[in-house]
Amino acid sequence: MNRPGPMNLLLVAHGTRDPAGSVVTERVAARAQRLLGVPVRACYADVRGPTPADALAELPGPTVAVPAFLAAGYHVRADVPEQLRATGRRDVVLAEAFGPDPLLVAAAAQRLADAGARPDDAVVFAVAASSDPHARLDGARAARRLGRLLGRPVTPAQIVLGDPAAARGPGHPHRSGVADVVARLRAEGAQRVVVASWLLAPGLFQRNLERGGADAVGAPLSDHPAVLDVLGARYADALAAHARSA
Repeated sequence: MNRPGPMNLLLVAHGTRDPAGSVVTERVAARAQRLLGVPVRACYADVRGPTPADALAELPGPTVAVPAFLAAGYHVRADVPEQLRATGRRDVVLAEAFGPDPLLVAAAAQRLADAGARPDDAVVFAVAASSDPHARLDGARAARRLGRLLGRPVTPAQIVLGDPAAARGPGHPHRSGVADVVARLRAEGAQRVVVASWLLAPGLFQRNLERGGADAVGAPLSDHPAVLDVLGARYADALAAHARSA
């Protein structure tokens, strides 16, 4: 039986208006191409182009699409699959999203240490606000993993742009923005408060963290080696699943 060979890779990111964010995404795509030895293109589900359809036009032949998202929210579960279906391509395999992968949690911990976090600091884990319950579960799972890795409590907080009430959603009346959580921990007696960033790229959300009053803020994951490791793993898993079904 002939087994399917290597496939192209489509890296699907969220998209940001900040040019630095797209620079990071393109850098990850270029490194993945060198590492995997297959054609790789980056695209964006929202905000900016190229769209998945645009990028797939440059990737003839079987392709694995990997959603570069840290949580399985709307874009992962509905938007990206629909955009891929709309292309009419039947040779595109959709891989699992990054999600709260332990390698990425460890990378967030390293970013926090690099920012100057100390062993006795109170730690806030900052995730992009979402009303999607699946995304919230993934964020909570990542926070728990970070707490276990650091061996101390980690307080989750949402990165809220605009009205904090808009991000709370039904059943979550006490969710607050990062600055609110930092202030509350100080009021409860924390001498220093640091923020671990659960973001993939620089941009407006990261700048929001840096204005939140913490003593140190971890950088986004960006092109940390763990991002390439997880991207490669998602690609390999999709290839293996495709080979089993062939």
